[in-house]
Amino acid sequence: NTYPPARDMGYTLVPLSTLNDGKLRRGFPRLPFVPDKPELRDTRCRNILNMQAHGLAARMKHVGRNKLVIGVSGGLDSTLALLVCAGAMRLLGKSNSDILAFTMPCFGTTKRTRGNAEILSQAMGVTFECIDISASVTQHMKDIGLPEGDRSVAFENAQARERTQILMDIANKEGGLVVGTGDLSELAL
Repeated sequence: NTYPPARDMGYTLVPLSTLNDGKLRRGFPRLPFVPDKPELRDTRCRNILNMQAHGLAARMKHVGRNKLVIGVSGGLDSTLALLVCAGAMRLLGKSNSDILAFTMPCFGTTKRTRGNAEILSQAMGVTFECIDISASVTQHMKDIGLPEGDRSVAFENAQARERTQILMDIANKEGGLVVGTGDLSELAL
């Protein structure tokens, strides 16, 4: 044993079997950080969006960018990101038309999600465009020798990388800042 005995560390080890019969005695909330009361939940959500919008606005000022470039899928992640973009533009006194939103359908994109992206973008007054990436992703998969029926992670990531490449290229061309989503936004939702 490389550690000193428990008595030398200032604490006492108590075997679990002496505490109880091993059964859980207290409940754990399914969503521990989400308030149960609707008014508290609404306030917390507004605060989170406001903090994200302030952070994005500060970043835009710091890097000297007046436009935002975002991919909108019609899903929850990109919807949240678009709401944050609109909040940042409001804080900076800029028009939502300076948010350049792109939907990039490919394999698996449904009419419903694509339609949601378009409806949301129009309702928010952002500049919206659809760029079908099917041909470029198909070519890329041929280039790397991915079999046509392969639905592995390489297949999924090829679509994500093509979308990211397009957004970054447009941001460079337009002098904008790419706003994206990732694991933390998924976790937040």
